Amino acid sequence: MKAVTTSSPRASEPHAASVDVVLPCLDEAEALPRVLERIPPGWRALVVDNGSTDGSADIADALGATVVREPRRGFGAACHAGLTAATADIVCFCDCDASLDPGDLVPFVRRLVADEADLVLGRRRPQRRGAWPPHARAANLALARLLRRRTGLRLHDLGPLRAARREPLLALGLTDRRSGYPLQMVVRAADAGWRIAEYDVPYRPRTGASKVTGTWRGTWHAVRDMSQVLAETPAGPDVREGAPS
Repeated sequence: MKAVTTSSPRASEPHAASVDVVLPCLDEAEALPRVLERIPPGWRALVVDNGSTDGSADIADALGATVVREPRRGFGAACHAGLTAATADIVCFCDCDASLDPGDLVPFVRRLVADEADLVLGRRRPQRRGAWPPHARAANLALARLLRRRTGLRLHDLGPLRAARREPLLALGLTDRRSGYPLQMVVRAADAGWRIAEYDVPYRPRTGASKVTGTWRGTWHAVRDMSQVLAETPAGPDVREGAPS
């Protein structure tokens, strides 16, 4: 099974789509206004506060977002709390640090609505020097190669900007609650026979201090978590119960 790669999509608004955007958040008070103002009209922003101490949750609430509290620390814990709190047919995920634009999710949703893909991922394209530290980019490349060996998917990035239908996502039974969550989603989707597409998206320097890829320590922890996911035994035929119909 091979990923479909498309770049520079036209960004017209998909119609008749119920969409929730999950925004895992840990001390992103500075970035939140910029991120939330770029949520496409008619979509709902779910800001998952993962223990912020800078007033992020209050800012999100004041700006009209739905705030979900997840006290257990971990990127996966925040993402999954958002997924379980979502009610829309389609769920998107986006970092809350302004490095990615949630408006770029519009063509992702269009592909889902047109039944042309089951999971759409964003391939990050740095727009400025320093947007993606070399050590983080190298780790991502190595993991993408390991993913290809594990699943046959020819993906270039395991980035956080993505979209899929909510019920099939829940049926994947994702268990990682740390940095391995995004990769586990892709691995289990591939095992379930999902059609996985990849789009180029602009990637900008984040606002504020990075908790993961901006540091060697954070990157090491992310690689460790993802390596454990790749070591999972491929699921048997019953996992296809989680495939979109």
